[in-house]
Order: sequence, then C-alpha cells, then structure tokens
Amino acid sequence: MTLLFLILVSRIYYVQVVQGAEWYERAKERWSANEELVAKRGTITDRNGNMLAMDTYAYNVAVDPKLIHELDIADEVIEGLSDILGMSEEAMRTHVTAKKENGEYVSQREVRNGGWQIDKQVADQIEEFRNGLEKENKVSNVGIYMYDQLKRFYPRYETASQLVGYIDKDGNAMTGVEAFFNEQLSGKNGHITYEKDGKRVQLAEGEVDYQPAEDGQDVKLTIDGDIQNYVEEALKEIVKEYAPKSATAIAADPNTMEILAMANMPEYDPNVYWKNNAGSYNHAVKSLYEPGSTFKIVTLAAAVQEGLFNPNEMYKSGSISIPGVPRAIRDIKREGWGTISFLEGLKYSSNVAFVKLGYERLGEEKFKEYISQFGFGQKTGIQLGGELSGRINLRYPLEVANATFGQGVSVTPIQQVAAVAAVANGGKLLQPQIVKEFIDPVTKTTTKVEPKVIRQVISEETSRKVGEYLEQVVSDQEIGTGKNAYIEGYRVAGKTGTAQKVVGTGYATDKFVVSFIGYAPVENPKIVVYIVVDEPNDPLVGGGKVAAPAFKQIVLKSLRKMGVAPSYKTDEAAGKAEVSVAVPNVTEMSLSQAKSELKVKGMTSEQVGNGNTVIQQIPPADSIVHPTQRVYLITEQRDKLTIPDLTGVSLRDALEITSLIGIRLIPEGQGYVVSQTEETMNNVKVLKVVLAPPEEAAVQAATAEENAGAGTADETATEGGESQNAASEGESKPEDSGGSAESAVQQQ
Repeated sequence: MTLLFLILVSRIYYVQVVQGAEWYERAKERWSANEELVAKRGTITDRNGNMLAMDTYAYNVAVDPKLIHELDIADEVIEGLSDILGMSEEAMRTHVTAKKENGEYVSQREVRNGGWQIDKQVADQIEEFRNGLEKENKVSNVGIYMYDQLKRFYPRYETASQLVGYIDKDGNAMTGVEAFFNEQLSGKNGHITYEKDGKRVQLAEGEVDYQPAEDGQDVKLTIDGDIQNYVEEALKEIVKEYAPKSATAIAADPNTMEILAMANMPEYDPNVYWKNNAGSYNHAVKSLYEPGSTFKIVTLAAAVQEGLFNPNEMYKSGSISIPGVPRAIRDIKREGWGTISFLEGLKYSSNVAFVKLGYERLGEEKFKEYISQFGFGQKTGIQLGGELSGRINLRYPLEVANATFGQGVSVTPIQQVAAVAAVANGGKLLQPQIVKEFIDPVTKTTTKVEPKVIRQVISEETSRKVGEYLEQVVSDQEIGTGKNAYIEGYRVAGKTGTAQKVVGTGYATDKFVVSFIGYAPVENPKIVVYIVVDEPNDPLVGGGKVAAPAFKQIVLKSLRKMGVAPSYKTDEAAGKAEVSVAVPNVTEMSLSQAKSELKVKGMTSEQVGNGNTVIQQIPPADSIVHPTQRVYLITEQRDKLTIPDLTGVSLRDALEITSLIGIRLIPEGQGYVVSQTEETMNNVKVLKVVLAPPEEAAVQAATAEENAGAGTADETATEGGESQNAASEGESKPEDSGGSAESAVQQQ
C-alpha cells in the first residue's frame, strides 16, 4: 500500500508539476476560442464617387453525400441543384456521390465549379428548394448547406473593366488598379481570442485578446464615368463597322494628365472574368504600335522649337533621297502635290516634309534627343502593371529618316497621349495619373495625388504655334487629313495616323493600324483624346475615316459635359454653321430621369421649383439649340416658382421663362443673357437682363467662370508606308482617309 501510494504521489507530482505547464496550455486551448476578423477590401470609384468595385456578400454551396444517400434523395438533389446552378447533372452527380478511399460517402463536399460565390438571388432559390425537400421528407436537414462570405462585385460590369481589373475566385488581385494598389485596398485582418465554458459561452472574467481588422483604403480614380461611357460607345461603333482586332482609346486632361477615360475593345465583365479573360488585356499600356503620322507631331514641335519650321516656306513634294540609300522615301501620293508650303505638307501629311524637317534640319542627335525628351523609349510611370517602355532603336540614317514620320518606332498609346498633352499644355511632360485620392476609413484621412511634372520639353510659345498649325490639319476641309474631326464652334487640333503592321522582317500590305490624336479647345485645352484601331476590316481606310469621327463624337460630348463654351470660330466662306442639337422630350419624367436623359445628350439642366416631376421644359422638346444651352425643368406650378439663373439663355427663352413665372422682363442688347438684376419699378417686380452676341457672351461667360474660381492620305505611307513604298517603288499604297475617294465623308 505504501509503495502504491508513493507511485501515485510521484505520478501526481509529475503531472501537476513537471508537466503542469504543458497540460495547462492544452486545457487553455480547450476553453479558448479564436476567430479571424476579415478586413473589408476598399472600394474603387470614379472621380464623381460612382462605384466601380466593392465588396458584397456571396454564397458557397456544399452537400453531404452521406446524409443525402441515407435519405435516398440523391436524384432529387442532383436534378434540383443542377437546374438552379446551371450545371450539368453529370457534374453535380460527381459531388453528390463523392466517396472516401474506403468506399464510404464523404460527409461534406464543396460544389466549387458552379456553386461558388453565387449571388443572393440564386442562394434564395436553393434555400427554397432545400426547405421544400425538408418538408417533403419531414426532416430538419437534407445535406445541402450554404456559407456566406465577401466577394468582389463590379456594379458597372464592363465599364472601365481593363483599368479597374479583377479579383479571382480565390481572392487574388490579378490586373489593373486592383492588382497595382492591392496593398492599399486589402487592409489587414484582425482576430479575437477569448475563454469560454463547455457551452462555448464567453467567460465574463476570462482573458481576451482582441485585434480589430483594418479595412482597406478606398481609391477614387481620375476617371469620369460619363466620358468613359462616351469613349466606350464610340469604340463600339468602330467595332460594329470595321470589326478590328482591337480598338483602344484614352482621354486625359492635358493640364494635369489625369486620365478621364481608358477603354479597350474587346471588353469583358470582371464579375465573370473567366468567360472572356482575353478581354482583360489593357492595350493602352501593354501594347506597342508603330504610330504612323501621329508621330509627326513630335517632329513638328521639335522643328518649331528650334526655329526650323517656316509654314510659308516652299519645298518639292513627292520623294526625297537619303545619302547611301538606293531607294527614295515617298509621299503617300507617289507623285506628290508639286511645290507646296511646309504648312500644306502638314495638312497633306507629307512624309517628305518631315524628313526634311527632322532628318535634314534637326539632325540625328537633336531629333533623337527630342524623342527622348517627349518620353518615348521609357515608361510613363502610370500606376498600372505591365506597362511597356516601347522601342526606339535608331542606328542607321534610313531608320532616323523613317522615324520622322512615325515608321520604325514602337510606342504605347499612353506614351502618345502624354507627349501630345505636353504639346497642348504649354510644353510640360507630365506623369499620367489614374488615382485622384486615397481615403483611409481607419484614420478618416484623405490623401490627394497631385500632378507630377517630369520636364519642360518645349516653350509655351512653341506649344501655341504648334497648336495653331495642327488646328489647320482639322479645320481645312479641302486638304486637311483630319477634317473628319472638325467640330463646329470649337477649335480642334489633331493628327491622323495610318501605319502598316510589321509582319516578320517586313511590312504587311493589307494590315494596318489607324489612329487619330488631338485636343480641344486649342486656345485653352481641356481634353486630349487618342484612338487607335488595330486591323480594321477595310485596308483602304485610314485614321481620318475610322478614328477621327469617333474622336469628334467623344470630344464634343465631353466639352458639353464640362461646360466648355464654344470658340465660335467658324469658316463662313465654307458654309459652316455653328453646331446644334435637338432638345429631347423629358416632360412628365421624374426629375432624376430627366436629368439623366439630358446628361446622356451632353446637355446641362437646371431645376425650377421643388417638385419631383417635370411638368414643363424650356426650351420645348425638339427645339434646335446650341449644345451649351441650359434646359430648364419646371417642377412646380407658377405661383410657387422662383427666378432661376438665366445666364447663357437666348432672349426668346428668357421671355418664356419669366412669362411662366409671372415677372416682367426688361432686356438690354441682343443675343444671349450675360447678367441679370432683379428690381422693383412702380411697386412691380421686374427682371433686367443684359444680352450680348454669341462671341461676346462666350467671352464674358468664360471670364465669369474664372472669376468665380478666384487619312486620309494620312499620313504616313501607312506607317511605314511611305518609306516602305520607298523600298518598293512599284507598290501601290492605300490612301489616307482624307484623300481622294475616301475623303467623300464630310461633316454634316
């Protein structure tokens, strides 16, 4: 008995003392619970706060094959779930009949392919189906389970999808903003550890270790949702008519290089990225193109800066020889246009003119220096993954000569936009920006992203001159290759481009990249747009026919949306009239619907009254007005109305509005309202307005706004075309969209 007692005491001592710490830790694990607190991923919005990416709840489906077969309902489960989830019955059967190695049915099987991250609507159908089975079989569990979790949702679907990027089913950030700013968006998961009793109820005085989750930062992009829609609509029209391999467009503010829109076709829906993942490729930063004649803007700017461009100087067009090169470089029109001025050479997109300017006058070293200064051959620094730096490898005289008109160099669309923005904004090369600001939900702070100047490339005076020259490429409706980009009422600068595609060691004769790049208004640029179309189905069309009309559509809508007043510089001799638009019928619509309808048309509106439904509109439906004309939405009866701001309104509409309100109008001058004053005469309230002609009204409106705030023969011989033609003088080249037969497409 003594021996047994000693053994027992020794054992107790060993367990209690020697192994005490180990057993205590094991016990602590039994009575403690640990839960991970998942951080919410930050949202992505456009510059106006419209949601582009957000977290939402999704549901995952799992089944219990063992229980399902015990209840003998396998066929019902297979048929019901496959129908709801859109899966084949064979695929569902593999889940419902899943077994262990010993032949027994497993007790849980996740329905990964088809039943993972399903929407609530589908989850509700499964719950209804499950409840029906439980009621039919008089049991509380039929082996169908659903678990909720957060998933990434893109409420705008295809809109800006290549820019925003996507998150895969495993939560990995794959492309776009989602991937580049993954660290900021992700946040940090937290945890809570506490002690519990046998029923898993937290002990009141137990130890608690709590680390809260830190939600990810919200990212507000520079993208403008409306301009993004304008760009995507224009690209869809190009795809519909020309069925290209791809089409890409970028719109930016040249003064800050904030990207206002970036789109690619084909597109994809990031919510179901696996259905068309190839569409997630962002050509704007990841693809290289020979730019063709749009690159002539670089040569022109360099020549003007060095004092080598005299627009009135004459030269012989047609062909030019390079020392040591057996074949001449030719214009797209092989015989040329005779002896013409350099300004005419720009309008015609003459290769010979630019070889003279870039190769002969600037010289190899100076020309290559300007190419580098404009940012080519190096990454722009845009905050997107996969950006390429391009290829600028000019070793021989012929390569340098060809580069003066855009052949033999490869650039990205974003490089083109940054370079032309520098020409537009006074000569400053800026880093492209896609993020407006970061919002930290933890610290409640906002970090704004400021414009970043890389270098001054050309002077402000050179910028102004180049803008005026490029404006004539668009405004000259006789010989300008960019005439299809002309916008009545606005000064537009631009350049077309048509480039042969490189195939192997040479150039294809039937595959082209066509493009257009430009900005407006010339006197105070607000937007620069570049459109590049890869392999349109018609080898005879150029940038002037394919891309220029799309440019016009995008820029006109964008300028209206921005409220930019027209320049009113029109060529009366050519019979051009100011641009006009028909007012849509929004009467009897809800106020929000009416505003949305007008916004789509690029028109501004002002609510008159405090109602929610439009009972009258001024101007009336189908009125033909200038696009800057404000549409007044009357939402209340006459006796409840107040006097709205009539600035910019025609006298006729001002009279109609004041008549509706019941106040006498006293006008002074003619044209459009530039100011208004409310007075009392003979105990009667009157409204005095000062009117001015359109040109003066535009100037005064612009001044007030500032105070308130404080190819056609396109070009290149098809990209290399010309010189390529030079390489084989017997070949024929397609003309630019603005030339000969194809120039038949005129402005309305």
